[in-house]
Amino acid sequence: MPELVSEGFDLDAAGGDPGEVIFEIGGGATVVPKEREVSPSPSAPETPTTKFSQAEKWKELGNEEFKKSNYLEAYDMYTNAIEVCPCPAKAEDILRQRDEFDEMEREKARSRMEEETQQRTRETKTASKQTDFSNNGKEESTNVRSNQSERAQGPTTFELEPQENGEKLAIFLNNRSASLIQLQRFEEAITDADVAILLNRKYTKAYLRRSSAYEKTERTEQALRDTKRALELEPSNVTIRKSVARLQKVEDERLEKLKEETMDKLKGLGNSLLGNFGLSLDNFSTVQDPNTGSYSISFNQNK
Repeated sequence: MPELVSEGFDLDAAGGDPGEVIFEIGGGATVVPKEREVSPSPSAPETPTTKFSQAEKWKELGNEEFKKSNYLEAYDMYTNAIEVCPCPAKAEDILRQRDEFDEMEREKARSRMEEETQQRTRETKTASKQTDFSNNGKEESTNVRSNQSERAQGPTTFELEPQENGEKLAIFLNNRSASLIQLQRFEEAITDADVAILLNRKYTKAYLRRSSAYEKTERTEQALRDTKRALELEPSNVTIRKSVARLQKVEDERLEKLKEETMDKLKGLGNSLLGNFGLSLDNFSTVQDPNTGSYSISFNQNK
C-alpha cells in the first residue's frame, strides 16, 4: 500500500474551495467538491392572462358540476373563479359603493323635502300679507320647482364605472347565483345578481336570475320589473315575453287580493266607529253616475 504523503504538493494549488475533501496519494491530489444546495428558481409571477385562464377553468368545472346537479360543488368552483378573476373591483367593494351612494341620495332627498317645506311656509306667509314676491323670492320659487322636478324624475341610481374584465366577473357571479337558487339561498343569489347587473347593465341573464330569486321569495313586483327589463334588452325573445305575461297575471292577482284585504280592514274599522252610533256601513250605499263616473252616497237608516 503506497504511503500517503503531502511533500512537494501545495494544497492551495489544487484550487479547492474551503470545505472540499482532498485525497493525496503519492504527492497527487483528487479534489472532490462537496454537494451544494441548489436554491429553486423563482416562479414566474401570475399575470392577468394566467389568472383569467384559471378563472375560466374554474367556471368550466363549475358548469360540469352544475349539470350533474352537484350545486354545492358548483358553488365552490364558481367562487374560486370569482376570487381569481383579474377584475380590479371586488363584489364587496361594489356593494359598499352602492350602499354609500344610496345613503347619500336619501340624505339629499330629505334635505330637498325640508327646503321645500320651509319655502312653502314662507310663500304662504307672504301670500297672506298680499305682498309681491321679491326677485329673491322668485329665485327661491324657481329653485323649489327645480327640486320638485328632480323628485318627479325619481331617485338617481348608482352607476359603476366600467371595469376591466367586469363583464367576465359578472358571468361568474351570475353562475354562482344560479347555484345559490338551487341551494335555496335566495338572498345570497339576489346579492350576486345585483353585483352582476352593476358590472353589466345589459346582462339579460342576470335580470332573469334575480327575477327567479325574487319570485321564489314571493316578491312578484320586483320579479316582474326585472323580467320586463330583460324583455327590453331582448324584445324578440318569446320565452321572456311569456314570463312577463305570467308574472303580470300573478302580480295582478296579488294586488287584487291586497285590495280586498284592505277594503275588509277599512270596512271593519268603519263599522267599529259607526257602531258607537248604532250604525254600520250597510246604512250607506254608493251609486255611480254613468255620465260623469263620479259616486254619490246615500244614507238609509232602516238597514
